Amino acid sequence: MAVQVPTSEQMRNVATRCGLSLNDTDLEAFRQLFTGYVAAYNAVDAMPDEVPVVKYPRTPGYRPGPEENRQNAWYRKTSIKGAPSGKLKGKRVAIKDNVMVAGVPMMNGASTLEGYIPEFDATVVTRILDEGGEIVGKTHCEYFCLSGGSHTNATGPVHNPHRMGYSAGGSSSGSAVVVALGEADMAMGGDQGGSIRMPASFSGICGMKPTWGLVPYTGIMPIEIFVDHTGPMTATVADNALLLEVVAGDDGYDPRIKAPKVHPYTRMLGGGVSGMRIALVTEGFRQPNGEKAVSEKVTAAARRLGDLGAKVEEVSIPMHTAGPAIWTPIGVEGLTQTMMWGDGYGLSRSDLYAVSLMDFHRGWRQRANELSETTKLFLMLGTYVLGQHGSRYYGKAMNIVRRLTAAYDAVLASHDLLVMPTTPMKATPLPGPGASREEYIQRALEMIGNTAPFDVTHHPAMSVPCGKVDGLPVGMMLVGKHFDEPTIYRAAHAFEQSGDWRTM
Repeated sequence: MAVQVPTSEQMRNVATRCGLSLNDTDLEAFRQLFTGYVAAYNAVDAMPDEVPVVKYPRTPGYRPGPEENRQNAWYRKTSIKGAPSGKLKGKRVAIKDNVMVAGVPMMNGASTLEGYIPEFDATVVTRILDEGGEIVGKTHCEYFCLSGGSHTNATGPVHNPHRMGYSAGGSSSGSAVVVALGEADMAMGGDQGGSIRMPASFSGICGMKPTWGLVPYTGIMPIEIFVDHTGPMTATVADNALLLEVVAGDDGYDPRIKAPKVHPYTRMLGGGVSGMRIALVTEGFRQPNGEKAVSEKVTAAARRLGDLGAKVEEVSIPMHTAGPAIWTPIGVEGLTQTMMWGDGYGLSRSDLYAVSLMDFHRGWRQRANELSETTKLFLMLGTYVLGQHGSRYYGKAMNIVRRLTAAYDAVLASHDLLVMPTTPMKATPLPGPGASREEYIQRALEMIGNTAPFDVTHHPAMSVPCGKVDGLPVGMMLVGKHFDEPTIYRAAHAFEQSGDWRTM
């Protein structure tokens, strides 16, 4: 797709967009000056791209019908066999549909992206296959991952594995469901505002958002570099630790990764919680929209950790309540500039760019009316604020993040873990076909109060199922020091071994 020297009319339009007042002579002079630089663009266009080789044979798979996809959790089913041996031999792994699997269609929940086929595997996919795992399919997620509910996917809602007609949580909705139903042993999810932990909470599985920069995001469609995380979603703590052990570590591409501390997580599950210091964060239990029964289940789970030998005490972190507000300019303006106007990647980072995705994704501009209501909301809000104020609020929020991080770190200096409900409420009913825009957006964003802050402070955080309320799961969130996933796993494993969460 060679770059063309602009016409005189195109030059006039470019000058106007740049705020320049140029006469025809000036415009023609600049147009001629473009020629050599356009030749450089075309020289780059003619060079072969630099992307990883696809190592394992595969087919595109197929789109399952309703008879084998009752909850609408799967986008594609396939079978990609990895190495003949390895840590994941015999494990069936599902991949969230914002993650690139070469040769297998990807839509990231969006009608405007349907038909795109990636050309290379994400780093996490390669690592799973290298360790003998089998990729058994791509799972539905929310429209461009911009929802904590499970009703914004362009193909229809994803239903809760415990009750049809209820939310499975989002945006990694399908990944949570297929694991909860036993249709996959483990899955990869993504988390920018809670999108691993919220569906784990609603669906009753284990979901880990690792420390930012521990697991490469290479080959995963970005939202915003500062909040992009990917991590494991599993039925058990041991499997969660196993999958993290496989996918963690620098890959030489991802600029998020800065000297990560990688551990042998599967060998660090034991030891129990005796002597561990656990802080129940008061504000996390007192969300304005919180359900009393959910808070009580998490409190009871924390008491169980106390019975196992941990020292549990209530601690106040007042700034926790400001976390979602601090997240908002970063998330909204970041996604607007990076994912939308930036064609999925934006500029100024030494990433591995999927240029075929960038080319395909540009098409949203001609089909914007198809975007989900949450995508429209954030796109318009981000475009408005950037147009009126530039990036000052993004920058100020970034500065304030340091204060929020310090507030958590101050408590973690004398405690091993923070504990609170993952979501303030259990799974909610899916909005009906005639739901108002207001209800649609409320159901997409009402549950992020406890999860979003840790996407900007980058602390590792894991949701572990700890009981049911009215037949629907409740999640307890364990938050640790940066790169201290082992302590989270130790506490989560001890809690899991103490009894069946379904009867707690």
